[in-house]
Amino acid sequence: MQCDTKFDFIRRKHHCRRCGRCFCDKCCSKKVALPRMCFVDPVRQCAECSLASQKEMEFYDKQLKVLLGGGTFVVTLGTSEKSETMTCRLSNNHRYLFLDGESHFEVELSRISSMQILTDGSSPGENDIHTYTSLLDTQYISEGGTSRASGMLLHYKPMGSQDAQQLRMEAADDKKASALWLAAMHKAAKLLYEARDQ
Repeated sequence: MQCDTKFDFIRRKHHCRRCGRCFCDKCCSKKVALPRMCFVDPVRQCAECSLASQKEMEFYDKQLKVLLGGGTFVVTLGTSEKSETMTCRLSNNHRYLFLDGESHFEVELSRISSMQILTDGSSPGENDIHTYTSLLDTQYISEGGTSRASGMLLHYKPMGSQDAQQLRMEAADDKKASALWLAAMHKAAKLLYEARDQ
């Protein structure tokens, strides 16, 4: 139970379809679609869950398409001097990052230990690295901000290995499209981060 209302034959209890907690009608009156749980039609949710569901719906409507479409980056693995131009996109099942160029490899999202965003500063030649967690409350990647995302550093553990590897991605030719892809990736990471706290 999440509210202090006493339930009886007249005052029924309702459960939020997202978190499963019980509420009175007033506390659980929002109706929002919940496609990630196979509810296509709007379903009853508590106020807290309805806000999270609305953010997810906005993400599914806008940023997910960008991530599935991909962006072009210059990719460097580990400390290697060799880099390759690759298209990075989210897999259709949303579990992997596919990197395609002369070679192909995949990064399982659940094996990513950290993500950092590389941004171009407002003055020429100024580069800063902002970790994902420091970006949660800032405007570095949002439209109209003073900095534009220009790359990303991922630390992940490849399948069958306990040693973390670094993957560096820097925007290639179409910097605007790459920045949009990076902004969408940041939004996805932020949603995952927030979902862990619920």
